[in-house]
Amino acid sequence: MSTPGSPGGRQIVSKPNPPERGSFPLDHDAECQPIMKQYLRCLRSHRGVNDDECRGLSKSYLQCRMERNLMAPDSMRNLGFQEKEASIASNSQRPPTDDAGKG
Repeated sequence: MSTPGSPGGRQIVSKPNPPERGSFPLDHDAECQPIMKQYLRCLRSHRGVNDDECRGLSKSYLQCRMERNLMAPDSMRNLGFQEKEASIASNSQRPPTDDAGKG
């Protein structure tokens, strides 16, 4: 007896692929679940647009997972978050132009 849609009755067995960044243990104690639910509510209220408010919740969720060893610690930059303070600080660190001594 053959299975529907396959010639000769062969079953294709596919091997599952692991995540790119290693294993992700489940949060069995639901330590980070409140943040996750806030993030999902934020996405729903913004119609799926990941604005700054939702990105902040996403960042908090990832930090929660890292603090509880539910994922490997990594820099936020590697996880897709840019530090606004760093870009503002680099813009304010420009050397001042002193035109008073010229002339």
